[in-house]
Parts: sequence; C-alpha cells; structure tokens
Amino acid sequence: MADSGKIVVGVDGSEPSGEAVRWAAGLAGQRRLGLLIVHALHLERFAYGGGLAGPQILFDDMAGEGRRVLDEAVGQARAVSPELDVDTSMPTGSPIPYLIDASDTAAFVVLGSSGRGFFSELTLGSTASAVVGHAACPVVVIRGRKGTTTYSVNGPVVVGIDGSPLSERALAVAFEEASWRGAPLVAVHAWKDVTYDDAFGMARLVTQWESIEDEEASLLAQRLAGWQEKYPDVEVRRVLARDNPRHVLLERSAEAQLVVVGSRGRGGFTGSLLGSTSQALVHHAECPVLVVRPKKSR
Repeated sequence: MADSGKIVVGVDGSEPSGEAVRWAAGLAGQRRLGLLIVHALHLERFAYGGGLAGPQILFDDMAGEGRRVLDEAVGQARAVSPELDVDTSMPTGSPIPYLIDASDTAAFVVLGSSGRGFFSELTLGSTASAVVGHAACPVVVIRGRKGTTTYSVNGPVVVGIDGSPLSERALAVAFEEASWRGAPLVAVHAWKDVTYDDAFGMARLVTQWESIEDEEASLLAQRLAGWQEKYPDVEVRRVLARDNPRHVLLERSAEAQLVVVGSRGRGGFTGSLLGSTSQALVHHAECPVLVVRPKKSR
C-alpha cells in the first residue's frame, strides 16, 4: 500500500486535469502528504535532427504558457488544501517517462481521463494510458458520469476481487481507502465460466451454478476475513455475480466514489500491460478509478 512519498499529478490546463489536481490536493491534505504538480512542454514535437526548430521566442512562449498552467494548478490545489506543501516541475519532453520515473517513490500518480486534443469523453488520453500501464505505484484516473467530472462523492468504495495476487493488493488498498473516507466497501466477485451450450442441458447447468456459486461465495469470504478484522470500522457489502467482472464493476461505478482494481487479473499474463477489466474501467467508469500496479522486480 502507498503510505509514503508525495502524490504526483499531471496537468495540461484542461478541465479533466484541473479535477485531477483538486482530487489529488484533497487526498494529500487529508493524509499529510506533499503534492508534486507536473506539466510537460513537449519540446520533442519541435525537434528535428537533434535540435530545436524555431526561434528562442517559441521556447519562451511555451515556457510562459507552461508556467501559467502550473500557477493555475497550484491555485486550484491551494483552494482545496491551503496549507498543502506543493512543488511543481516542468520537464521539457514528454510527461510519460517523467511520471513513470516519479512513480518509483510516489504514493499515487493522479491523472485526468483525457486532456487537450482528445475529443471523445470515452477516450483515455495517451499519457494516462501509458502511465497506468507502466507505473510503479497506484495510479488514479479521474473519471465522471457521461463525460463530466462529477460522480457520487458520498458513494461507497468498490473493489473487484478475483483471487489473483494483484487482486489481494487491490483489496488491501480498497480497505485502506474506505477506512480513510468513512465509506462502505462493496466487494465485488464476478465470474462467467459456464456456458449455455452445456451438453447435459439446463438441469445440469442449474446444479453447476449452485455449486459454483457456493464455491465463489466461500472464496470471497476467505479473501475478506482477515481484512475485516484489521478494519472493523469498514462496513463491507458483498456482491456475487454470475457475469463478466467488467460489466458489474462498470455498473457499480455509477454510484461509487472510487473503484479499485488490479491492473491485471486472474488469467492475465506477464507481458500484458492492462487486463480487460482494468482497461474497461479506466476508459468507461463513472467515477475515479484506482489501478493497483504489481511491484517492480528489482
């Protein structure tokens, strides 16, 4: 779990990035962590043959606009948490490698779901997509309902559980988040392993479903037991669903204040950056999504 380091937030002057700043500032203020606001100049877009194209005035204009974006973001953060320890950084290249490097020591990296130049409310910005796929710490993508940044701030924390090691880490983070927020925790365990074309007919299917549901309920209870003892203040609501996990979690996100999920689930493979469930959530959820990343191998 993330219990040290600063919260790092990437900004570009867009409304999604502004909401990311406010969300990150609230989190940092509550947990007495510092905040690092990052805005990249993207000078690599103007580089040809190893040199910077155009006059010095181009760089000066970009740097001036970058400073304006950072100053605006600092003001947004201070409006949420006036006593917050805020630092800024303005790398000249792409923000992606900078944010991934910063994630090595950060508590969280926070990003808007899309930025300037992305016209669809369902499109995840390239920066957010890359950082979610490679960061060393948990990454929060700020999403809202129907392309806005609004969501149920008083809703529960929702976590997806599938029994994988990364799901266990997601469960630990979700309990911690629910405890901090004084919110209920909705623990969702969904599966879809039985098909309708079973050769033995519907009677056999019903028997299978009952048996599988008992097994899945037992698995969920085992996963929750130790954490409920550690966090007795957290009200836990269990959800068992015979459905695709991403469908259930997306549906639950409409009433949640946060959804927590591992970046890869059961059946994922090492080479994959994001599992289908986490990918669906960071693209389409109706509330902020916290993606728990695997520990980097040293």
